[in-house]
Amino acid sequence: MKESFNILYAVSLADIRESVRAKWFFLYSLIFGGAIVLLFALGITESQVLGFTGLSRLLVTYIQLCVAILPIFILITTVRAVVGDRESNVLEYFLSMPISLGAYFWGKLLAKFLVVFLPVFLALLGALVWGGIQTLNIPWHSVGYYILLLGTLTWCFLGIGMLISSLVRKQEWALGLAFLIWLVLLIFIDIVMIGVLLQNQFQEKIIIGISLLNPLQTFRTGAILLFDPDLSAIGPASYVILDALGQNGFLAFSILYPLGLGWIFSWLGYFIFKRGDLV
Repeated sequence: MKESFNILYAVSLADIRESVRAKWFFLYSLIFGGAIVLLFALGITESQVLGFTGLSRLLVTYIQLCVAILPIFILITTVRAVVGDRESNVLEYFLSMPISLGAYFWGKLLAKFLVVFLPVFLALLGALVWGGIQTLNIPWHSVGYYILLLGTLTWCFLGIGMLISSLVRKQEWALGLAFLIWLVLLIFIDIVMIGVLLQNQFQEKIIIGISLLNPLQTFRTGAILLFDPDLSAIGPASYVILDALGQNGFLAFSILYPLGLGWIFSWLGYFIFKRGDLV
């Protein structure tokens, strides 16, 4: 058991070192860290939109940034994890050492989670520290829940990325498929599909239920619910959501659903990786 843990740790550490040295990691950290600095510099904490002001106003804006940027960054960096090693013959080198397939796959996944989630978390932590210095009111309960939401969203798209990386044989296919999935989740389900359902006069419960199958929509709605208990920002759909699940029920759903999807996609990716051609 201890030996397996040491191998998992070694694989994760090697992948973390490789990721930190890459240029994309610097750009990724700069985007989220710079966004917090820019939001404070623009005085967004002094503005008010839909009743949100102070640090809550900044966090609502940060949520929208995470919804748009975080998934595509996760997918682009993760889909090359396995297929990239296979193309560069790094995977063959790993397999020549006493490293199990499970240690390689889950070590990669754990390393990607730490590398992707840490800059987002540190940017949020920096906002809290600066907010405390500025004597702003900090909604600690909402912030803690928001960190959980970010963690589960990260895990969900890491699972999708590892599944894609295990399925395809070329990095170009992996990147193209990742971008397509991101567009479908960000645009198609929320706009095109809901429009089609409305035109065919489906019940609003069915429409909203299909919309919430999109983990991005679930994350966005859960994040708004933290600061707007009545979900007044999303209009009449709030009545259907709150009547069906309630406030606490939907907050639990917005964490457990993406987390469950992440585990399902991760295990599917692992089984495909283990049973497929490794080199």
